[in-house]
Amino acid sequence: MILIRAAREGDLPAIRDIYNHYVRTSTVTFDEEESDLAVWERKHAVLEEGGLPFLVAERETGAVLGYAYAAHWREKSAYRFSAENSIYLAPDAAGQGLGTRLLDALLEASAKAGLREIIAVIEPTAAAASIAVHRRRGFVDAGTLRGVGIKFGRTLDVVFLQKSL
Repeated sequence: MILIRAAREGDLPAIRDIYNHYVRTSTVTFDEEESDLAVWERKHAVLEEGGLPFLVAERETGAVLGYAYAAHWREKSAYRFSAENSIYLAPDAAGQGLGTRLLDALLEASAKAGLREIIAVIEPTAAAASIAVHRRRGFVDAGTLRGVGIKFGRTLDVVFLQKSL
C-alpha cells in the first residue's frame, strides 16, 4: 500500500537523495550541483509558511517513493495564485502510476490552498512521460523556450504546460 501525505522534516533526507539522483543523471532538472539538506529544510519551511502543498508518497514501510510540491510561480504579489509544480520519483518507483497519483493529490491540495493556475516546466527529451501525465490531467501547452539550458554538454528546451484549477 502507498500513502500520499504531507511532507515532514524527517522525509527531507530521502527527498534530497531522490532529487540529487536526477541532478547527477538527468536533464529533468537543470541543477548541475547536488543540494544539501539545508536547501530542502528551507524549501519545506517556505512552502509550509505559505500554505502551499508539499507531499510525499511513502510505502507502508515508511520508505519515501516520491514527492510533489507547488511553489509560487514568481515572487511578485500578482502571481500569488499561480504555482509551478514539481514531481520526482525514486528511480525504482517510476512506471507504476505513482507520478499520476502524486499529481492528482497535488492538484487537489493546490486548489484547497487557493491556487488558480498550475504551471509545469518540463525538459521534453528526458521527461516525455511527465508531459503525457500532465496532458492526461488537463494541462495544455503554454509555450516552449528553445535552447535555454545547457547540461551535460547538450542544449535543452523547456516546455510549459498549464492547468486552471
